[in-house]
Amino acid sequence: MTEQKVAVVTGASSGIGAATARRLAAEGFEVVLTARRTDRIEALAKEIGGRAHTLDVTDRAAVDVFAAGLGRVDVLVNNAGGAIGAETVEHGDPADWLAMYQVNVLGVLHMTQALLPALRASGDGTVLVMSSTAALAAYEGGGGYVAAKHAAHTIAATLRLELCGEPIRVIEIAPGMVKSEGFAVTRFRGDEEKAAAVYAGVAEPLDSEDIADTVAWAVTRPPHVNIDLLVVRPRAQAANHKVHREL
Repeated sequence: MTEQKVAVVTGASSGIGAATARRLAAEGFEVVLTARRTDRIEALAKEIGGRAHTLDVTDRAAVDVFAAGLGRVDVLVNNAGGAIGAETVEHGDPADWLAMYQVNVLGVLHMTQALLPALRASGDGTVLVMSSTAALAAYEGGGGYVAAKHAAHTIAATLRLELCGEPIRVIEIAPGMVKSEGFAVTRFRGDEEKAAAVYAGVAEPLDSEDIADTVAWAVTRPPHVNIDLLVVRPRAQAANHKVHREL
């Protein structure tokens, strides 16, 4: 009997992370959900037959303890991340930049380093980094987030080079405009009106399930197929700065 494959999803309490956990469970994975909001991941784990572990990916000691007790790992989805603020570089708060760097960059580093031994031992491991189109092109008001996601993109690219020849794939998914739970509200510090304006007039922005669908497709390709970088945008968005809005 073939042992069930295990996928670890960070930031699984809401949005893209929660949708990805559901989709990977539907694909037959045992999903290990991690996030800081215990109640949410426990409820979702119960729903999908997974395991919940309260975890802050910026806490390396906690990540190491988590990894030591995990056992088998076939897929790591580095999804935890987010944006804070939309100030210019001139007026950006260094504390916001540091917080974004810690979760979007060091969180990926901590989880990847801690789980690489188990991924290698699986004989067919996959590391997936959830970046953003902000990782590929700058835009005004996005300096801190753009810098952090560029760094996450570079981690994926460098890791792919360093692991070449080993049984581990490194995949990067770079979503464009996604109307996911909480992302814009968090960015605008709880201002619902500013958050709604991001999507105003856009007939069909992507949603969390769209991104979960691309994750599931990428990680279930045959072992010799690596999706290096997959950029996903809604049809209405041609670039970060070019969005069709219906008046």
